[in-house]
Amino acid sequence: MGNPTLQASGKISSSWESTPGKNSGALSSTAAESAAGPPEEVLASASLMSGTLESLSGLGDDCSSLGSDSEINGPVRRTDKYGFLGGAQYSESSEAEIAVAVARQREMKWLDMFRNWDKWISRRFQKVKMRCRKGIPCSLRSKAWQLLSNSQELLDSNPGKFEELEQEQGDPKWLDIIEKDLHRQFPFHEMFAARGGHGQQDLYRILKAYTVYRPDEGYCQAQAPVAAVLLMHMPAEQAFWCLVQICEKYLPGYYSAGLEAIQLDGEIFFSLLRRVCPMAYRHLKKFKIDPILYMTEWFMCIFSRTLPWSCVLHVWDMFFCEGVKIVFRVGLVLLKQMLGSVDKLRELQGMYETMERLRNIPPECIREDVLVQEVRALMREHVIEK
Repeated sequence: MGNPTLQASGKISSSWESTPGKNSGALSSTAAESAAGPPEEVLASASLMSGTLESLSGLGDDCSSLGSDSEINGPVRRTDKYGFLGGAQYSESSEAEIAVAVARQREMKWLDMFRNWDKWISRRFQKVKMRCRKGIPCSLRSKAWQLLSNSQELLDSNPGKFEELEQEQGDPKWLDIIEKDLHRQFPFHEMFAARGGHGQQDLYRILKAYTVYRPDEGYCQAQAPVAAVLLMHMPAEQAFWCLVQICEKYLPGYYSAGLEAIQLDGEIFFSLLRRVCPMAYRHLKKFKIDPILYMTEWFMCIFSRTLPWSCVLHVWDMFFCEGVKIVFRVGLVLLKQMLGSVDKLRELQGMYETMERLRNIPPECIREDVLVQEVRALMREHVIEK
């Protein structure tokens, strides 16, 4: 129950759940049809907006695997620089590169910060923030995320804890859902493409461990892509503690039954949109498109299923440094870019067209430099300072 399934009609049925049988936060692709209902119905109709259908298309009957590890790493398949074999988040080689000299200089600056991390955080945090906004060097992103989130401290203070959690039996109701979800996480990425491959095994270990660590919360399906992104950058134990920090420090309550926290933040988000982009606000209000219908996946997955991959990483760099306000700002920028002009709204004459646009944001419409520039502009306007 509650797992995305690709149906013969080509539509996708899905739900993100935290408690089987009493999931008021279930999400299905019928969102646009019931947007005007009461909160319970609205929550029950929000959708997994982008990524899943596109990722699974073209994989044949068995969409859980692109082949064995040897096939993936062999000469037949080429990955982009992030490890994607294809799909909507595959990055073309023409993507702009930072000059080698600039990249090396940034690495040296970050290495210097690592050597005196506590001093930088306590005395020069504004400088750390500025460097995160520029983007963390790929080679140092794993260590930077762990330090920024304080997950490194959790890891150091809990030696052997992850292994203990792994050895626990776990609740079968969660383990069954987790196992069914594994192949749906970035099936075009080399780490998760093979059924039963090392990526899927580590993802299972992390998600199972979290259900044992927080049995009162259990498992929410939106945690899986978040954990998968972490695994792309660090070993399983480090990724687990980083996930703990995201769930408890950065997005508390987001993955709990009922999704009360995301509902509350949806109301705040919509009030901010009225101030930042009145045109987008009026359009969504006109067609009774509730924030929960389009922002749920954005916020809960931290845009990992929505944006081009270079943008995802840049957003996560800022998110680990500055927290949830980055997620708000990115969401506001997206709505401003998608719905913020008369020309753009001319193509969106109803609820269905608008929801389709927000579910499937064209990658060519989201350039990393423009996105970050717009987010910084909102920062200068002191939007969401908390």
